Amino acid sequence: MSYVLDNDQIVLRENVKIDFLDRAYVFGDGVYEVIGVYNGTPFKLEKHLARLQYSADQIELNIPYELEELNKKLMELIEKNQLFTGFIYLQISRGVAPRTHHFPQIEVSPKLIAFTTQTTRLPEDFYTNGVKTMLVEDTRWLRCNIKSLNLLPNVLAKETAIKNDCFEAILHRGETITEGSSSNVFVRKGNKLYTHPADNFILNGITRQTVLEICEKNDIEVVEEPFTKDFILHADEAFLSVTFLGILPIQKVDETAIEVGEITKKIQDELYQLTHKSGIASL
Repeated sequence: MSYVLDNDQIVLRENVKIDFLDRAYVFGDGVYEVIGVYNGTPFKLEKHLARLQYSADQIELNIPYELEELNKKLMELIEKNQLFTGFIYLQISRGVAPRTHHFPQIEVSPKLIAFTTQTTRLPEDFYTNGVKTMLVEDTRWLRCNIKSLNLLPNVLAKETAIKNDCFEAILHRGETITEGSSSNVFVRKGNKLYTHPADNFILNGITRQTVLEICEKNDIEVVEEPFTKDFILHADEAFLSVTFLGILPIQKVDETAIEVGEITKKIQDELYQLTHKSGIASL
């Protein structure tokens, strides 16, 4: 049996009802988070919930209850579903209201839904030999720092990558690399790592933030500034950071091969140690 957090109640999945006038359904009017769980332990749950609060604030959306209480409910959901390794998907919509583009003029109750998925990490080859990627024009809106439900451009970019036998689409606005369709991008040139700054053009991933912490601890210099398509095509090494999946080396961008480097392996190992210390046996 599968259980779902429906507002403040944990219920069987078949008992969850979603109204077709929910603004998540008709407008994508809401925010979400995906939280990795390893050996029953959510990784950096507090940071995910803080980002959820930030996203909700940006679109003037009230979270139905306090984050501390939501934290407890998510832990209860993990236990109820006996989730060992996988992730929690959590979303909040503005709620059910007559279909108008502007915010409802009547009192509306936000709708919170969270469910768990049991899964495992990718095949080991993805972590040792890396993944293929391709460059795709970034056609998303200009508030990518908000983790909103409006993901169609990301979906189309990912589908383009999959159809071209690639794992990920690396997005670019003109000549400037932003991020992946569902990841952040890091590039090493010389003894420095480069990644796009956490502004409105990217989502500041929790794994991305963890990479920055790892680099600071290990005296690896990180430059947070925009870089170009040509820059990544001449990288000494490059990798993706992804919630739950961790650090994935980039072995190819379009037709250009990139070596899997020691910095990537070092950060992979450090992330493993972090998750292991949190009661996580593998990443």
